[in-house]
Amino acid sequence: MNFDFSDELKQLRDLARRFLAEHSSPSVVRSVLEGRDTYAADLWRAMAEMGWLGAAIPEQYGGAGLGYEGLCVLAEEIGRALAPVPFASSAYLASEAILLAGSETQKGRLLPMFADGSTIGCFALAEGSGNPHSGAVHARCVGGRLTGSKWPVTDGSIADLAVVVARDEAGEIALYVADLTASNVSRRSLSTVDPSRDHARIDFAGADVERLSGEAGWPMVLRLLERAAVLMAFEQVGGADASLEMARNYALERYAFGRPIGSFQAIKHKLADVYVATELARSNAFYGAWALSADAAELSLAAATARVSAIEAFHLASKENIQTHGGIGFTWDTDCHLYYRRSKQLALTLGSAPWWKDRLVQLLEMRNAG
Repeated sequence: MNFDFSDELKQLRDLARRFLAEHSSPSVVRSVLEGRDTYAADLWRAMAEMGWLGAAIPEQYGGAGLGYEGLCVLAEEIGRALAPVPFASSAYLASEAILLAGSETQKGRLLPMFADGSTIGCFALAEGSGNPHSGAVHARCVGGRLTGSKWPVTDGSIADLAVVVARDEAGEIALYVADLTASNVSRRSLSTVDPSRDHARIDFAGADVERLSGEAGWPMVLRLLERAAVLMAFEQVGGADASLEMARNYALERYAFGRPIGSFQAIKHKLADVYVATELARSNAFYGAWALSADAAELSLAAATARVSAIEAFHLASKENIQTHGGIGFTWDTDCHLYYRRSKQLALTLGSAPWWKDRLVQLLEMRNAG
């Protein structure tokens, strides 16, 4: 079993890294962080033109047909560059929800709009604080009209369509597509630790929605979260790797007592720990990529493992990056905090680390019992 990408995908990675280094610089991230823009619209359009938004969408639905491995490659580079765009919401969640639970008609109508970037999607599950749980879903759809509130919704202020988790008339969990530009939908931006990624509260007051007519229920929601967890793990690995590189470069350039601080054992040990954690997360992410691409039975376990290790690696790397920079690492003008903020935001997007750890333990117990 080969847990590595093909030469073609490595070329895609190199191309993506060069492109994002030019078009998603720290100044672009800060333009969103500091409130001048809600997201990098020019970057989003350029990514759409290159076919990134439809990387895993089959060609028959207007996508690039690169498969999930191609999407994983792009996710890692997007995480490395902290790209302030709604890529995860649209490509990992909204598009995937329609691929999993939509009818052929719905796929043929909705997926091309996501693939060409003309429509931005998001996924609305949470109704306040707390981890994903079927009992926490109270929004209800009766007669094709949705009532309830969702928050926080990542990219909720800028998305055009939302895939919403709500209960049907019988009280069962189902997925609905909602037009967020409708008059009976209201949105309010929320403040979070990472303003470079939009979050909002969305209130539905009898909004007209369309039910995804494929498989439904809470197991479908968990399948979607697992698939997104693998993709987001690559994004977190990219951020962790960039944090490590930034810390290493500073440790080689910064002198104290006549020698680079990287020569001191305390710094060496810190960066070695970050390297080990990042490479462990990368290995687990690769396993998750294989399971996702093959739709293997191991996907649930691989996704939970990748998610837990990626959360821990990105947090450690972003934290130690600040520590390695010393006093200047805590300042606004240094870019260290950009990675720390993103690590915190991504760690909560699909459920917290404790929730995924509990799920990992449950999956391992089930496997051992079988």
